[in-house]
Amino acid sequence: MIEKKYFKTKDYCKVKFNLEVEAKKVEILGLNGEWKKGLAMTKKKDGSFSIDINLPKDSQHEFKYLVDKKNWITDPASEATQNVFGTTNSVLSI
Repeated sequence: MIEKKYFKTKDYCKVKFNLEVEAKKVEILGLNGEWKKGLAMTKKKDGSFSIDINLPKDSQHEFKYLVDKKNWITDPASEATQNVFGTTNSVLSI
């Protein structure tokens, strides 16, 4: 699940990513074009993972989750697009 919170006086949107998956560690990659260094998501008491990120307004981002450093998954609630490797990335429009 992805939640967006817009601010009238700010040039960014606060985006909350939440993913329910059986895992020890989850990272999100691709936001702002950053595919080499992932952002670690926090594991919550219910077992899901979340992270809050400020992203620029009027932007579009392709991203994926990296689960336990080996499995790439897309966000089930977002749009998807094919990437250069023949797989799909999640798409987020702000």
